[in-house]
Amino acid sequence: MAKSRASGGGGGKVFLGFLLGLAVVAGGAAAYLRWGPVPVATADKPFPFEKAIVSAPLKARIASHMQPAPFGTDEDAFEGGAHVYRAQCAGCHGTPGHDVDFAKYMYPTAPQLWKKHAKGNVVGVSDDEPGETYWKVANGIRLTGMPAFNHVLTDTQMWQVTLLLKNADQQLPDPVMKILTTP
Repeated sequence: MAKSRASGGGGGKVFLGFLLGLAVVAGGAAAYLRWGPVPVATADKPFPFEKAIVSAPLKARIASHMQPAPFGTDEDAFEGGAHVYRAQCAGCHGTPGHDVDFAKYMYPTAPQLWKKHAKGNVVGVSDDEPGETYWKVANGIRLTGMPAFNHVLTDTQMWQVTLLLKNADQQLPDPVMKILTTP
């Protein structure tokens, strides 16, 4: 009988070792968060996997809630979108031919929505589905500085700015460009 007790006690030691290991890891993490050099400034390098941890659920959430635009594009929609963009978006995301200097020092950086990407002819978010851009405008994105506009703008205004940005890589009518570029 003494032998069976001795051999049966090994599982308890493993379990206690596991619990002790968890306590040490949790204590170390808590100490680091309390007294360590946690990257909280926008100029700090991000945590490892920080972008992946945030972007995976964001993409899934947007994909599950995307909806089609309730109306098409025309000059009136673009003009309405240009007025909204100028008032609500240009301060961080720039205007055609004018980038916002401080945007590159935000974390993550605020994309300049009238600028071509480094690769290809894509301008801003013109390659995104309108439903994706609309969702971002309406709901904002946590931990980025992108606010939610669903309590500030009407549904029509959010769709107008969305459709304007979808067409940022196209030649827009002169009155629209005037709204966007006149200070």
